[in-house]
Amino acid sequence: MKSKAWYIKQLKQKPVQITRHIVQALFLLFLLYVGLRFYQFYLHFETLGKEPFVERPSAVEGFLPISALVGLKVWLTSGDFDKIHPAGLVLFTFFVGSGNLFRKSFCSWFCPVGTVSEWTGMLGKKLFKRNFDLPQPLVWLLAPLKYLLLLFFLKMIIFDMPTFVAKGFLEDPYNKVSDMKMLLFFLNIGGFTLKFILVMFVLSIFFKNFWCRFLCPYGAMIGLGSILRITKVRRNEDSCTNCEMCTKVCPQRIKVHTKKAVVTPACTACMQCVEACPIKDTLNMTVANKKVNKWFVPIAFLVLFILVVGIAKITGHWNTIISYEEWKQLIPEVNNIGH
Repeated sequence: MKSKAWYIKQLKQKPVQITRHIVQALFLLFLLYVGLRFYQFYLHFETLGKEPFVERPSAVEGFLPISALVGLKVWLTSGDFDKIHPAGLVLFTFFVGSGNLFRKSFCSWFCPVGTVSEWTGMLGKKLFKRNFDLPQPLVWLLAPLKYLLLLFFLKMIIFDMPTFVAKGFLEDPYNKVSDMKMLLFFLNIGGFTLKFILVMFVLSIFFKNFWCRFLCPYGAMIGLGSILRITKVRRNEDSCTNCEMCTKVCPQRIKVHTKKAVVTPACTACMQCVEACPIKDTLNMTVANKKVNKWFVPIAFLVLFILVVGIAKITGHWNTIISYEEWKQLIPEVNNIGH
């Protein structure tokens, strides 16, 4: 067991990382709470009112990226904001749009899959004293996969789906109960999906953040905002000693010590490299080529997130228009909808 002095030293040397792990844990606990409340909401209707009614937590819509992507298309092409899963559209739009300024901060601070993947990698390092690297040719082969998955969804929804079809999808009973479908899917998980999750878990033990690095289309979409290069980590080549500490701690295995500036879409702005650098002002986060404090990006991201959610609630863009009576009709039939 580590001593109190060790934790104090870590807090002094890596305050952003300590804070980030706390935020990750709190957000994960919050999502588990949301899941529990949503299950209680479902049970009330499933048991025809025998279980007590619990208000549906709108935050559950954050787990409906496909519905949100359809909603985004409708909003952009017609100006109509999705009233069925408005919170999902708000969250999806913010997280994707945030990539322009905050890079993939969502992935390193909020994403529950990213959190579990990172912690699994930490478990692997504890077990084997290291995280392993894939052979470079295999990395080149796997790297495009998440972009191919993203391209598939963008082509199917953004480019090929007519707006009137997208509007019809949003109003369809299947979309209305898509959150219920998701809940039942995870409650009855098995077969191929369970095997896939187990494979991802094992791979993440050996190769940190395997899912995030190679397969996550959501992260790939957020990362596209990095193309504008507004925010990036810069390396002072004159003071750099090539100790490679920055590269060693990078969860995305970016070779930071060889870059003048980290502009790759893979960067999650986690600040691990900046805090690991032993030479002052050798690695710095910059916004519009201006050096900023290492706290600037994460704090600005968190504050803006709170503001966006608050504004959505105040302006009526957070809670669904589906009524209690409609839920009463839909939920008992959820297994038959879409078949």
